[in-house]
Formats: sequence, C-alpha cells, structure tokens
Amino acid sequence: MKKLTKHMAAGLVCLLAGGMTASAQVVTIATGAQGSLAYNSGQAVAKVANDAGITARTQPLVGYLPLINSGEVDFGFSNGVEAEYAMSGTGNYDREHPELRLVGTMFPLTTGLMAPCDLGLKTIADVKAKASELRIASEYTSSTIIPFYIAGGLANGGLSYDDFQNVPVASFVAGINALGDGLVDIALVSLNAGAGQQASVKLQSRGGLCYISLDDSEAGAAAFKKFLPAGNLVSLKQNDNINGLQDSGATIMQIPWVMLTNASVDDDLVYTLTKAIAEGKDALKASFGAFGRAKTEAMAPASTVSYHPGAVKYYEEAGIPVGK
Repeated sequence: MKKLTKHMAAGLVCLLAGGMTASAQVVTIATGAQGSLAYNSGQAVAKVANDAGITARTQPLVGYLPLINSGEVDFGFSNGVEAEYAMSGTGNYDREHPELRLVGTMFPLTTGLMAPCDLGLKTIADVKAKASELRIASEYTSSTIIPFYIAGGLANGGLSYDDFQNVPVASFVAGINALGDGLVDIALVSLNAGAGQQASVKLQSRGGLCYISLDDSEAGAAAFKKFLPAGNLVSLKQNDNINGLQDSGATIMQIPWVMLTNASVDDDLVYTLTKAIAEGKDALKASFGAFGRAKTEAMAPASTVSYHPGAVKYYEEAGIPVGK
C-alpha cells in the first residue's frame, strides 16, 4: 500500500475536520417570543456561545422549563423565583422538575407595585389603610408567576389579594395597560418598562405612576420571601432617570434573571458557556443592554436549585463565590 503523500495527508485532515464540524452537536437555547426578555437574552448569549466555539441555536418556546427538565432543550432562562418553584413543584408548578440546574444569574430584574400618584400610596402601609377601596390586577392567566410577585409585595405589608377588589388580566403588559386606562389602581410594573412609561403618560393629569415603597424591616423582608425566596428588597433613591420614584425614593423588588440547563448536559459544555457569559459582558451588553446590569462576581448566589458542576468548575477557577 502506498504511503500517503504530504498533500494527501493534509487533504485527509481537512476532510476529517470538515466532517467533525458538520456533525458537531447543536445546542438549543430556549427563548420566549420575539421581543421578550428571554428572546433578547437568548440572542445575546447565543452570539457569545458561537464566538466561544459552541454551535448554539435559539428556539422560541413558551413554558419551556419542563422541556429543559426532560432534556428536550439544553438551556433556557427564567426568573429565579419561578426556577425554584419549578424545581420543587410549588407556586405555579404542580410537579417537581428535579433535573433543572443553574448556569448562573444573567442580571437582576427590578420591579414593584405601582399606583397613580394622586392616590397617595407612598408606602405599603398607606395601601393597607385603603385596601378595601382599591382595585388590583389579578390572575394574569398567561403569566402565572406574576400573582406571586404581587402576593409577595402585599404580604410585605400584612396584606393578601383577599383584601382588595380583584380585576383579572391576561398578562404582565395587560396589567400595566389596565393601570394606565384607569381600570385598576395597583399593578406590577418593571423599572423603566416601556409599557409603564406609556401608562404614566396616560395618567399625567393624575401625576403619573408612582412606586409603592415596601417595608424593608426584617419582618417585612421575611414576609416577602415567603412568596419570593429568591428575591430581595432594594432601596432606590429618587432619580429623574427612573420613572415613578417618589421624592423620597422607594424600596421595591429585585429578582435574579437566571440561565438554566439540565443535570445531564456535558460538564465541559456548561463550563465553556459559563466562561463565555462571565467574560463576555461587553459583547452581551452590545447585543442586549440589560446585560449592562450584570455583575460577574454575583453570578452564583444562594438558590434551592443546584448549580451545574460545569458552572461550579468555572466559578471556582474564577474565584466567584457559589451559594453565598
């Protein structure tokens, strides 16, 4: 048998390399509908993943945490509260999803209860004094985690949905729109959300929309965490660049926005992706501005959902505390 010439050997190497590339595993990153938080997050992460040599494809899906648990998709996003509920089969989940694992926190989500400013509801104590007179957005039939956010805010002040006149809405944005249209007095609104700013403009004659400041005492925080264990209370000072903060500022909610995977996903793959995210903040921010709020040193906070071993390997190498 003739020996391979140098050119033949080189050609064989190229052929093999090409075959390996063609058959490389494509990993799926589940996202929400186009324009959603999950969609924009997924597009940004897929870009840094591909730059790191991972063949990543985004897949718009709704209610995909069970698909990550079953291994039908490899990665996806969730707020930290819903991730913990899905894992334990509590809250808005009726069964456990034990195969979910955390990759890490992408950035914090800041949100809170808002009301027309002319109602004078500066604090949750003010709300308690008038609760029976107030209409509150409820049910959120297509965003079932939202009532738990609101319930956590209400519990912070010793309240529940039963203390109010409940007005069912379909979604997060529908609740904000109902607020702007004067159909409800209280709804959940994310910090500087476009829909919230539009609702505030509609209510200019009433002073716009104002955040209701929550109780940041130890007891208030504990009541809040019964509904939102992954959440925290954050106090913001009055800032003209933030829509709805009253003169004295407000204490509102902050929830981690996390990336999830399945326990059986390859350790090296998760390690490489975690590293790409942690070290690719500038590229992520350029793709989706929300990543500008990311803090690499805070990517692995305490959670009842375990971190994937591949992610832990990177965090330990990088000196990032896990579960603190």
